[in-house]
Amino acid sequence: MFTSDEWSKYKLYKEAKGKETTKFVLIPSFQNHVVFTLKVMASLVHVLRLVDGERKASMCYIYEAMEKAKETIMKSFNNHESKYKDVFTVTDNRWACQLQCPLHAVGHFLNLFYYSNPKIEYDLEVTNGLYVCIKRLVPSKDVQQNI
Repeated sequence: MFTSDEWSKYKLYKEAKGKETTKFVLIPSFQNHVVFTLKVMASLVHVLRLVDGERKASMCYIYEAMEKAKETIMKSFNNHESKYKDVFTVTDNRWACQLQCPLHAVGHFLNLFYYSNPKIEYDLEVTNGLYVCIKRLVPSKDVQQNI
């Protein structure tokens, strides 16, 4: 936009604010920050749409969606942890205090139609969530054991 002929025809182009904005936007460091933001936010916006959507229940998809988002972010930075470490700190903290709950873990564990993960029984976070829900819903220890 700021390098187009149309921009130079706008009134704002000639004003101090327009010139200052053009100069700022064309700085390479600004461009790098935009690229960084897009690499991080594209995946996270997908998760937010899933959680906030009304078309289908998201509970059984949220664990997998977060894992895929993190994998995509890591790949977009060629697995250079230093580039995404701070982002993961923020998302992990938000995940722990708002989204992570035993019921989401059960939904993830039981959602075999969405994905296939043969090692899911070794995921302690997911299996612990499953056990918490079973204990909460079924008072009998014998029935819990059978489940």
